[in-house]
Amino acid sequence: MESCSNISNNSTEQENIKLFQQIVNIPVFCFGVIFNVFAFWVFCFKLEKWTETRVYMINLIIADSALLFTLPFVMYFQRNDYPIDNLCLAIQTIFFTNFPMSIYIITLIAVDRYIAIKHPLKATTLRSPLKSATVCAFLWITTAMYAYFKPVATEMEKFCFKKSSFEPDYRIIFKSIVGFFIPLGILSFCSIQVIRCLKEKTNATPREEKLTQKALYIISVNLSVFIICFLPIHVAVLLRFAMEVCKAACSTQQKVKLFVQVAVAIAHSNCCLDAICYYFVGQEFKEASSLFSHFKSLQRRANRSQRTEQNTTVMTM
Repeated sequence: MESCSNISNNSTEQENIKLFQQIVNIPVFCFGVIFNVFAFWVFCFKLEKWTETRVYMINLIIADSALLFTLPFVMYFQRNDYPIDNLCLAIQTIFFTNFPMSIYIITLIAVDRYIAIKHPLKATTLRSPLKSATVCAFLWITTAMYAYFKPVATEMEKFCFKKSSFEPDYRIIFKSIVGFFIPLGILSFCSIQVIRCLKEKTNATPREEKLTQKALYIISVNLSVFIICFLPIHVAVLLRFAMEVCKAACSTQQKVKLFVQVAVAIAHSNCCLDAICYYFVGQEFKEASSLFSHFKSLQRRANRSQRTEQNTTVMTM
């Protein structure tokens, strides 16, 4: 059987993929820079109080901006079959540090929102800007160390940001589970629980009803964008891994590799969409959590009043 490494991709298909990458990546880079600069300005200089959401958002903007910085290099490397050298390794370290960080911070925002809305009475203990900053610092250090010390199979791989070999990389299973599927499960659980909580809430005023609908819409959009951007790339790399393990036909493996390239371009769009989606989180998050805190406070007062009345009734009997 002929080695797949000796068979080249169909030039027309490859050129179409490169064209698609340019069509997606160039607008993502241009608009992403504008949106992230604006979001950074708002969250750093226009807000008065440091909150958990503000800490997470600034870290998310930094991660997305770093990914945008690598995007022109990635495009050039992939289009010109750039060899693996020190520049390549530096860009790879930045990319593989900030790509999972973007996923983790989005997940942390969902967890923080879940605690604030679902458990507002415990939120004062579990949440604080300092705790949020500490968690982010731990994740930055962990992901940076992994990206820096991650071994690169230079013997098998010839080009930067392009898997040219057809040997399976078993680390991809661990990276996909820890780097995406666990965060996806946490994000989905938190989002669904918050949506249920919002739907079950009785709105006393039209303002509360409008705010609840806005919160439901934003949470749903955030979850949808996360899935649309990140699910294809992780499905694609797992599919490529499966094809390599089972030694599928070379033509099939080549098509899967093309699918991976398309999925990577889709994942890049998240750098641009994050700034749009999460720009509205601050006010929605603040107002919704304050409404639920007020709602829970009234509920506690009613329970205390009911217990007091019961005790009074018992004493007078």
